Amino acid sequence: MAVPKRKMSRSNTRSRRANWKATAVGTTTCPQCKAEKLPHTACPSCGAYKGRHYGAAERAEHQG
Repeated sequence: MAVPKRKMSRSNTRSRRANWKATAVGTTTCPQCKAEKLPHTACPSCGAYKGRHYGAAERAEHQG
């Protein structure tokens, strides 16, 4: 297994870690209530997903 022979400098470490950025989660609008929601999940405000209503998704969002 490869082991570094010398200590990596702060500038090299920080420039390597500069690419560890988190990406923003893309949201979509609910076709029924027009609220923002995550894609491929039930809407937290109305509980609709692909033309169906899921009451459990609606209740889970408002409990926390």
